[in-house]
Amino acid sequence: MSSLITEIQTEHPRLVEIRRDIHAHPETAFEEQRTSDLVAALLEKWGIEVHRGIGQTGLVGVLRGSQGAGSRTLGLRADMDALPMPEYNRFAHKSLIQGRMHGCGHDGHTTMLLGAAHYLAGHRDFAGTIHFIFQPAEEGGNAGARYMIEDGLLERFACDEIYGMHNMPGLAAGTLNFRKGAMMASSNRFTITIKGVGGHAAMPHKTVDPIVIAAEMVGALQTVISRHKNPDASAVLSVTQIHAGDAFNVIPDEAVIKGTVRTFDTPTLDLIENKMRQVVQTLPQVHGGTGALDFVRAYPVLVNWDEQTDFAASVAEQVFGKDRVDRDTPRLSGAEDFSFFLEKVPGCYLFIGNGGGEHREAAYEGMGPCELHNPNYDFNDALLPIGATYWVRLAQAFFQKGNGRG
Repeated sequence: MSSLITEIQTEHPRLVEIRRDIHAHPETAFEEQRTSDLVAALLEKWGIEVHRGIGQTGLVGVLRGSQGAGSRTLGLRADMDALPMPEYNRFAHKSLIQGRMHGCGHDGHTTMLLGAAHYLAGHRDFAGTIHFIFQPAEEGGNAGARYMIEDGLLERFACDEIYGMHNMPGLAAGTLNFRKGAMMASSNRFTITIKGVGGHAAMPHKTVDPIVIAAEMVGALQTVISRHKNPDASAVLSVTQIHAGDAFNVIPDEAVIKGTVRTFDTPTLDLIENKMRQVVQTLPQVHGGTGALDFVRAYPVLVNWDEQTDFAASVAEQVFGKDRVDRDTPRLSGAEDFSFFLEKVPGCYLFIGNGGGEHREAAYEGMGPCELHNPNYDFNDALLPIGATYWVRLAQAFFQKGNGRG
């Protein structure tokens, strides 16, 4: 691809080596010690100032430009954590840690940002400061972004604007995909505890069966979406766990229901939580039981800022061509804790297409799809110089814009 920076293209084999090393040594939320060590060592080798222990295992690389004392600051973020899941791939860089896998491409995100940091460290011809943010614990509702913010990230390393990128299987490899406004849903989890009266399965009339109540409640909860939510508002309520009982002939005294709720706006989320609470509190009473709802708002809606999204998409079009850029990519019901950053700092989150999985090596019969959180997923290494080049060009355009040259 002629639009790639030549020096980054030359470094592609080394970037692949780094990415695959991280892939082979996955670390889950707040355990990213080896990964953090690797990132810090490379940044320091390149002359970038490193600050560690932010949000536990997070770190920030600070790079100051050589063109005067510019005051503008730019944040570029990559997530580092892996998932607590098995890997079924058979290639040489498969996970060496049982039950741990880079099944979402954070190994690639980290490497793309490292590639950009390496180049920019050798070409500091800008006025201002770049904060390379390597974040822990994005997965599983752990909210590493929030931990970094609470640890003083934005006070110590203020950002005028902030940007993040995630690979996306199914989108053409190397394409850059943007959307103004709500791009990813909020993620919220709930636990419903139903209390009844246990007893012998042969004498249900002497019990208050929490399993029967739970079965009715699963159906009732779906009416919150189908009969109370505005049809124009998108939302998903999914029951994902039901736990009750330990024996064939015993009616238990408790049942627990768990699941998630995802929405693209806060008023809809408020409505759903309120209606769920009504159902949980009133339905068990019909049978003589009680219900309690614990509703946790984990990640807010990810809302891209209009001006920054236009800017980021324009840079992509200038570098790679309009045919490689989508400014109206469909929003996604998945969630991302980059939303915490965007609540406080203007910025944009974008997707880079990971392709359809053709890049995977050593395919074998029965291989699963190359989808996020699938045991047969793998990041597409062809994206490494593309993502790194994009970060560099975005940073350069950001400082040119600030100096009135954009």
